[in-house]
Amino acid sequence: MNAAGHRQLEVPRSSAGIILLVGSMSALGAIAGDIYLPTLPQIALDFHTSDGGAQQTIAFTMLGGAVGQLTVGPISDYFGRRIPVLVGLILHVLASIGIIFCPSIALLLGLRFIQGIGNASAGVVSLAVVRDLYSGAKAARLLSQLMLVVGVGPLFAPTLGTFIAQAGGWRSTFAFLGLVGALLWIFVFLKLPDTRPEEGRQGTGVLSAFKGYGKLFTDLRFLAFALIPGLAGSAMMAWVSNSPFLLMETYGLGEFQFPVVFALGGMCMVAGAQVNAHLVQKHKPRILLQIALTTTWVLSVILTIVSALNVGGLAGMLVPLFAILFANGMGPANASALAMSRHGEVAGAAAALVGTTQVGIQALVILVMSSVTSGQLGMAMTILVTMSTAFALFFAGTLLARRSR
Repeated sequence: MNAAGHRQLEVPRSSAGIILLVGSMSALGAIAGDIYLPTLPQIALDFHTSDGGAQQTIAFTMLGGAVGQLTVGPISDYFGRRIPVLVGLILHVLASIGIIFCPSIALLLGLRFIQGIGNASAGVVSLAVVRDLYSGAKAARLLSQLMLVVGVGPLFAPTLGTFIAQAGGWRSTFAFLGLVGALLWIFVFLKLPDTRPEEGRQGTGVLSAFKGYGKLFTDLRFLAFALIPGLAGSAMMAWVSNSPFLLMETYGLGEFQFPVVFALGGMCMVAGAQVNAHLVQKHKPRILLQIALTTTWVLSVILTIVSALNVGGLAGMLVPLFAILFANGMGPANASALAMSRHGEVAGAAAALVGTTQVGIQALVILVMSSVTSGQLGMAMTILVTMSTAFALFFAGTLLARRSR
């Protein structure tokens, strides 16, 4: 360990080692968001709030994530990658303990906000580590492979959450999250190398690390591509936040049927990411992103029509929805790689801004959706609007990229 407190560890030579390491970090936020989904109706009952009030616990976690990523990204450019994530994981554990004894929905929202800040440290550092080591098509391929690791946890998180809640109530799911955070802290402390060399760290003071945002905000091409993962993720979150109520209350699925259907949707998204990881070796990320966005937009139109006409029942909703999740699995990795391709010198800030826009947009969509609209049609219209916006931003980013050549 050097004078600055940075543990000197050898960077793993194989991409498999990096994927497992940063995948575990990235998956924490997704698991924390999904493991308690089956208990949302019970949380609403316990705190005498509406379904929308329970859904806001997801949104507040994302808002905390947005704040955390804006802070952690540039700090990791200055202090290195290890210290911010270790501190953030401690926040995650403390917030999880607080939720176990939480007496009100207001305090629950506040603690979920803090938990989101802690989760963000792991997420943004994992993305920055990838950018430190790779760029371009190789980064897009690694990010797609990362989706497999990130996706496995959330696939089974609701099922695990159901079993845990059956044994100890919904609060016990947060006891489990606290334990996971503590184990991940140990794993990171022992295994995470500092991929940000001291000679590459920004400026002479911590405030100078935030100057990287100035460069990023003046790059319209970066902003266009950086917003796409958030919009694509909002389509997924429109489904995630509504899934317990649609599947269990509208369509009558049981507590153990719900996680099975939820896992099928997650498998579609992970499958899309793995197809992208294969295709990106032969095709440019921009081409694959265009195909993914076009396909998703067409499918979102079909889902909206089916929902408006109220035809097809559960299958009529799930078939186009799962196809959307598959296509969405191909998009974010390519958009992130295109956004960050020219900003290796401020990779932490760039990763933070990509991550912040992603969780910030998703949180905003959930808050608006939970307050303004509900049900299957509301979910379908939300997906259509977000994907239409993403489609427009793609063409704007492509045009700006051509003009900058």
